[in-house]
Order: sequence, then C-alpha cells, then structure tokens
Amino acid sequence: MNFIQNEEPNVKKPIIIAAMQDMGNVGNITINFINESLKTKLFRTAKLPYPTYVVDNGGYIDLPDESWEYRYADDLIVFGGGKGQPQSITELNALCQDVIDIAKKYSAKFIYTLGGFHTNRMQRNIPKTYITTTSIELTKQVEKLQVNTSPQKSIITGFNGLILGFAKKNQIHGIGMYGEINNPDIPQYRAVISIIKTIEKLTYRKLGDMSQLEVMAEEIERKFKN
Repeated sequence: MNFIQNEEPNVKKPIIIAAMQDMGNVGNITINFINESLKTKLFRTAKLPYPTYVVDNGGYIDLPDESWEYRYADDLIVFGGGKGQPQSITELNALCQDVIDIAKKYSAKFIYTLGGFHTNRMQRNIPKTYITTTSIELTKQVEKLQVNTSPQKSIITGFNGLILGFAKKNQIHGIGMYGEINNPDIPQYRAVISIIKTIEKLTYRKLGDMSQLEVMAEEIERKFKN
C-alpha cells in the first residue's frame, strides 16, 4: 500500500469518520455525501501499488482506480468512499493501521465507521441504525442518547468492522454504525440517511441537506417496484 501526503490538514483534535464500499454501497455513499456536503479538502491518498482486477470493456481492458482519500474540514477527518476495498488481508491491515497512525498524529478523539446491516426485518422505508463500540463503558454512554445498539452477537468483516478492532487495540474510542438493509445488491439510500442522522446525534454537528438522498431513495424504490 502506497501513501501520498499532499499537505498537512488544519485540524485540532478532530473526529475521524472512515468507511469503504460495502453491502448496499452504504459506506461509500455516506462518505461521498459528507465530503460533498462539507466541501472537504484532500490531504492524503492511499493507493494500491498493483491492480487486483481489470475491467473488460468488451474487447479491451481498463485498470481500476484503486485509491482512497483522506479529506478534512472543520476539525473533522474523513477517509474512504470511492470504490471497493483492498482484496488482501495484508493490504487491508496496512490501510487500517494507517488510519490509526493518522488518528494518533492529529490527536483524534474518536473514530467512527459505518456500513450496512443485512436483515430480513421489513423496514417500511425507516431502517434502524445499530451501534456498537470499542468498550462497554462507551456503549453505556451512547445509550443515553437513545440510540439502538446491535441486537445480537455477529462477525463484522471488511474495513468497516476491522477498523474498530484496530482502534480498540490502540486505545482509541471507536463507534460503528450499521444501517439496516434488506437487499445488499442495490444502493441503500434509506440506510445512509438513517446513519447520517445518527452521526449528527452523536457528534452534535450537522452534515448537510439530505433532500437529494431522499430523491435517490425514492428513485431506487420506484425502479424496483416496477
């Protein structure tokens, strides 16, 4: 994994929101929304040194852009979004460790991650967001904000789970937020909206106008209803 530092971010004890593409594209849609809404600025890039797949366009191939950005705004660092995740555990571990190194370098207070939570529960267009944290004590604190904690024991794979393990190992507070989805194969904008509202509740800061996400959710629902 190669890391390119473009500049030093102007942040002071920031929070970090880090997530990558996952089921229902929840992680990358959320990160891309935050970056666009807050007009974050690029300061660091993580890039795979070699392709893990190629794209066949029908007679000729293209190489994928397997890189992910660190961006910042007002005492906030945002990592991830884009497309995909590293395919090897070695590269994934290197990426998680780099997020931890950035958290330590800039004295980050919390690392938040997020993604989809596959369920058979019918949501009626109001999916819940479930929270898990890096300690029982932290979970008790966030429960006071009337949020839903994860309903049962489960395994969280990929970056959006593993980063919590790296945070815990390095004594950094971590919070994972996972929005309910029924179909992991289509973009889940309702889950994204639910997660963003939860982030706003936990961080006491607004992340932007979600009306366009509502429009996209309605378009997806209309398409698959027909």
